Order: sequence, then C-alpha cells, then structure tokens
Amino acid sequence: MSGATLLKESGPREVFCGLTSIVWLHRRMPDAFFLVVGSRTCAHLIQSAAGVMIFAEPRFGTAILEEKDLAGLADAHDELDKVVNDLIARRPEIKTLFLVGSCPSEVIKLDLATVAEKLNKKFLGQVKFLNYSGSGIETTFTQGEDGALKALIPLMKSTDEEKLLLVGTIANNVEDRLKKIFSNIGIKNVESFPPRQSIELPKIGKNTKVLLTQPYLSDTVRDLQHRGCEIIYAPFPLGVEGSTKWLLAAADAFKIQALKVHEVIAPLINRARQAMEPHKKILKGKKLFLLPESQLEISLARFLHNECEMDLIEVGTPYLNKDLMEEELNLLPENTKIVEGQHVEKQLDRVRDSKPDLVVCGMGLANPLEAEGIHTKWSIEMVFSPIHGIDQAGDLAGLFSRPLKRNQILSTKTLVTHQY
Repeated sequence: MSGATLLKESGPREVFCGLTSIVWLHRRMPDAFFLVVGSRTCAHLIQSAAGVMIFAEPRFGTAILEEKDLAGLADAHDELDKVVNDLIARRPEIKTLFLVGSCPSEVIKLDLATVAEKLNKKFLGQVKFLNYSGSGIETTFTQGEDGALKALIPLMKSTDEEKLLLVGTIANNVEDRLKKIFSNIGIKNVESFPPRQSIELPKIGKNTKVLLTQPYLSDTVRDLQHRGCEIIYAPFPLGVEGSTKWLLAAADAFKIQALKVHEVIAPLINRARQAMEPHKKILKGKKLFLLPESQLEISLARFLHNECEMDLIEVGTPYLNKDLMEEELNLLPENTKIVEGQHVEKQLDRVRDSKPDLVVCGMGLANPLEAEGIHTKWSIEMVFSPIHGIDQAGDLAGLFSRPLKRNQILSTKTLVTHQY
C-alpha cells in the first residue's frame, strides 16, 4: 500500500440501500424482473431513483409487506406466491426473476432462498428464480449489484476457452467501445458480466481472465475465483491514467506488448486530454472531500488529484477491499487520509472544519450542506453516468467541474428587480 493513512470509523450512516442498484441492473438485462419484498418505503425509493412510475409497467416492482405480515398475523410466503403467480401470468416475457430482500423482509426472517427454490420447481423451464439481499442494514447501495451477480454465477456453465471477462455493469455504448479497443489490441474474445440478456450468461473456467470495471464486487470476485477464473488486478478504468493501466494489465495477461496498446490508445488519450482541459482549469487547486457511499471514492480521488490537480482533504469509503484496491492505493499521493466506514456526524464536523470547495456525498447530505454554503456532487450520479474509459475522461471531469462553475455564475449574477 502507498503512504496513505488508513483509518476506520463506525457509527450512524447516511447511505442508500442495495435496492438502488435495481435501477441500472433492470436496464442492463431487459429480460429480467426484480421483485422487491419490502415496504411501501422500498417501493417509493426505487420509483424515485428510477424516475419511473409503477403503472408504466417497468421491469421491477415491490411485493408489499403489510403490517399483518410484519406482525406475523399472515403467512408472507403465501402472499408472495400470489404476487409471483399474477406477475408471471401478466408478464410472460420475464426469463429471470430476482427476489430481492429488504430491511423489513430480513427483520422478519423471510426465507427468500426457499421461496425461490419452490418457485423454480413450479415454473421449471419457464422462468428462473434467484434471490439476493438489497437490505441497507449493513451494506451500501452498490453492493446490491454484487449480490445480484453472485446469485447468477451458479447458473454459468463451464468452459476451458480462453477469454477476457469484463465484470460489472457499464453503459452499453461504453462496453461496445471498450470491446473495439480490446479487439484492436489483439484480444478478440471478450464478454461481459452481467450480460445484456440474463439468459445469455457467459461460460467461465480456468482460462477465463476477469477484469473488473467496478470496485464494489468483492463477493462476485470470490465466487469467480472459486470457479477457477483468474483475476487481473489493475486500477479501474476512470480517466486516462486508470483506463490506460487497466488496458495494459489486460494486455499483459494475454502476453501482448505494451507498445501495441499505446499505439492503439494514443489518439484517444490526445482527445481526452483536450476534452479535460477546460474542466481542469476549474478544478485545479480546489479542495475535495469525499464522503463514503458508492465505493468508487478511491478511484475518483485518484483521478481528480492526479489528472485534475485537486487537493484531497479526506477520502471516505464504506468498505475497503485492499486486494481489489491495491493498485489504486499505490497511485494516491503520500499521506492521503482514507477513512473506511462512517460516523456521519463526526465526518460532517470534519467537512465544516476543513472548508472544502467540493464535497462528493449522498443525496441525503447534499441539500443540508448546500444550505450551509458547501458545494456538493451526488455520488450516485457516478453509477448512472457513462464514465468508464479514456474517451469518457472529459465527461467524468465535467461532472465535478459543473457544480463549481454553476456557483461561479450564480455568485456573479446580480438580482434584477422590475418595478411596475
């Protein structure tokens, strides 16, 4: 590990739960349906995050646990069976149905694994049922994807074919561009997990080399290793630096010369640096504080310091997997303060004391901080935006420069009143 200072903290937290990941997972796999077993609050959260009303028939929904279910006055398993039967009858296009646990379902010990097993027997050959937890009791919102991918791994068939497997949800257009770059480098057999259709799972085995696109997939990585896959450890593909080292690590795993990689990506790097320049002028020298929420914080800190020349005050992360993050940690400046976990009140005190120019945080903290005159950026935007790869570096920098630019514009505006 670099000269970073690693601290741990625990206490009250302010993060979204894993149900939020349904928003990007249901878009990635349009033949899948995500049925949350939870409260009306769970339903409201997902609808709000997705910007889709439930009457629009999206590919997610909520089986509402009523007070009688929570009090043990009704059999929640029977109620859930009725909901599923009705759903499958109305939506025959569903190929995979995820039963997603929530805080309420976990509190009453609802056994969704057993429910999924029974439903698989009933709907054999028609729909595949899986389950995972989206509860926020002990996890943050990106770990919902980790649970969903882990649930899919037992369905993946085995192969000895050599391939590169990109693991973690990314935008389809970004995936297409990355696959083209790999092809130009000389890596032709590239697949993605999760796939664009839940029933088109890639095969895996001892000759599968896994390259992560997202840093929050610890359980998924562990299960892929148990299936014999080789993990390629690298920084994550955010910005020019991270994406270049990410591509070089893949090339090295396939015994491709680094010179070939540089030949392919040189034009991309030139365009990316030009695109970043106006944003860098705004960000350079600004003080940055990252509160823990998405597990992207360390990679973002590396990008914003090394490529945009921001000054890092503190880098928070909900959970730190040192094996997956070692390459990122080595790229951080000496004495970077990293805090794993959260005591939100203490961290907010440090935010106020340090007077940062920009705070990256969750939506629940952003408005109160803005009211105090502290400028913020929602961390959840990073998982909804196409930010991966060299050619997205300008857009990534723009996500952070815009709040500062907006403040500059507003602070120079003069309020004009009209008299009638």
